[in-house]
Order: sequence, then structure tokens, then C-alpha cells
Amino acid sequence: MAVGVFDSGIGGLTVLDALQKRLPTTPFVYFGDNAHAPYGVRTHDDIFNLTCAAVERLWAEGCDLVILACNTASAAALKRMQETWLPPEKRVLGVFVPLIEALTERQWGDNSPPREVSVKHVALFATPATVASRAFQRELAFRAIGVDVEAQPCGGVVDAIEQGDEILAEALVRSHVEALKRRMPHPQAAVLGCTHYPLMEKTFAEALGPEVKVYSQANLVAESLADYLTRRPEMLGQGTQSKFITTGDAASVSNKATQFLRKKVVFEAA
Repeated sequence: MAVGVFDSGIGGLTVLDALQKRLPTTPFVYFGDNAHAPYGVRTHDDIFNLTCAAVERLWAEGCDLVILACNTASAAALKRMQETWLPPEKRVLGVFVPLIEALTERQWGDNSPPREVSVKHVALFATPATVASRAFQRELAFRAIGVDVEAQPCGGVVDAIEQGDEILAEALVRSHVEALKRRMPHPQAAVLGCTHYPLMEKTFAEALGPEVKVYSQANLVAESLADYLTRRPEMLGQGTQSKFITTGDAASVSNKATQFLRKKVVFEAA
């Protein structure tokens, strides 16, 4: 019954944590491609190839359904995977759509034409590759009319978080928010378009100010997955064990992940 959760590093653990709280009896297999992180500075072809290899590894663990808990992979690889690569009996879902559905006040699976929504000015904070893909704007345009999106590529933030340098991460977040506000002084909503960024949510919120609603992904993705599995229980695979696997150094990644989640996490070598 295992569900696969993939990220280029440890940021997707924020999504996994929310999934485990929402679906406590479901086993999850988490795959971190730490040897190749970060993805946010790679080419789209590179991201596609690495993501496909990771998903195949999760299939081998008995996960017929895989969540790309990585915005860069969701933005740069998911559409191509679904159109050209994915076998019909498998499913790969991204983390953008639940966020956009919340932002545009839609229910899961509502495919009605785009309509006016109350939020008109949206700040998007994401990795350079996610921003370059324009996937967020494309998905938003399917659902909403007349929403202005200002995207800020947040170089360096993922590296600082992965290295455990909270002071540097906070300084970079404040600098990226200042850069965005020079172009969009009064955003109504801010989207944290990277699964590492919930750890910096307080810093983003303080830098943006109390009038800006901050949308973070983990809980939204967990609710969407619970709803999806209610409708598609056959997508639960054959795996029965929860585990953490990484392409990086297992001991080092385990230490970082334990620090990151503030609870003991033990990775195995992939």
C-alpha cells in the first residue's frame, strides 16, 4: 500500500510530515536524490532524466503512485512525463495543483472554465528552474482570469537550508522579498513554491507584512492526496514498509533530516 514521495533533497520532508499526519496508516517511501541536489539550477532535460530515474526506483519499492514533492521537478518534468513517458497503470502527481486550487478557491478536480477570483496580485517565490518553467502561471491561467503573478527566483535559499545555515537562509529570504516588492509593492498573496520554504515561512511572512496571505504547500498536498486516494484506492501500490532512501551519503542525510524535522530520521542508501 506504499505511496512514493520524491524530492531532490530533504525539502520534501515537509510534505511527507503532513502526509503522515493526515494518512497515519499509509506507508510512505521517501526518495531524496541528494547526490544531484539542488535541481533548481539544472537544465530541464537533466531534471526530467533524474526525476524519471527516481520514480522508477520508487516503483521498485512497490509505489504505483508517486508524489513529486519537489516544485522544480513538478514544474520542469511532470507534464512531459505524463505525456510521453508514464505507463497507464502508474500515476505521478505534482505539488503545484493543490496550491493553485486553494488560491483560486476551487475544489479538487474542478475543470470548469477559468473565472474571476478575489486575489489579483500574487507573489511567487521559487527556485530559478521553477520560475523559468512558467508552470505556475500556466496552471493558474487554466483556472483564473486576470491574476498578475510576479515571480522571484530565490537563488541560494535551498542550499542554505540543506546546509543547516539558518542565518544565511533568513538573510537570503529577506533579500528576495525586498527584490520582489520593488516590482510588486502590494501583493495580496504569496506562494512558497518550493517544499524547503515552509521552514522559512515565518521569515517570509514577517518580510512580506501581515496584509499578505502566505500559501504553503504541505497541508494542501496532504488534503488533496487523501481526497485522491478516497476516489482512487486502487492506486495504492504493493509496498508495505515505510522507509527513507537517498542517493547521497546516508549517514550525513540522516543527520540533516533529523535536524530538519526535529525528530529522528534514518535514511538507507538507494
